Amino acid sequence: MLAATNRDLKAAMAAGTFRQDLFYRLNVFPIQIPSLRERVDDIPLLVTYMIERYAKKAGKKIRNIQQETLKLFQAYDWPGNIRELQNVIERAVVLCDSETFSVDETWLKPEGHRLSGSVVPLGATLAEHEKEIIEAALADCGGQVSGPTGAAAKLGLPRQTLESKITTLGINKNRFKTRQVDCAR
Repeated sequence: MLAATNRDLKAAMAAGTFRQDLFYRLNVFPIQIPSLRERVDDIPLLVTYMIERYAKKAGKKIRNIQQETLKLFQAYDWPGNIRELQNVIERAVVLCDSETFSVDETWLKPEGHRLSGSVVPLGATLAEHEKEIIEAALADCGGQVSGPTGAAAKLGLPRQTLESKITTLGINKNRFKTRQVDCAR
């Protein structure tokens, strides 16, 4: 079996969003492959291979690659990685009506058009929001995590998942145990 992801599975396990047993079942022989943006020199070879593959499939003869297209491919950041490259090439092959492969540069937004300035990573804001929600539930439940009136039930999470999130987010659940409150409200 082969599985691929761009997620940090160890962090996902710590956050309780990925099952540990599944990780170890999949992690028999891990292979780390850098993203396409880190392998710019591989792009011409990959492009040539994919053009041949998709041209054969489409019954077309493409003999040349426009140099501007290769430069465009090497300058692009490829956020969709190899799948995005495949899609762009297949689309261009289907639309190609000559023996020279080229791509409409509007299909790719150059790296310079990315958001600039102080951008807060989405993961950080999500974690902060998740922490606020968990802390509010713990406050409502007097620090009780499990049971029918606990924060886990209130949030609709398994107790173990909530405990894992509490640990990962650095929440001190004991600070909410100052009062006895019925969380079932």
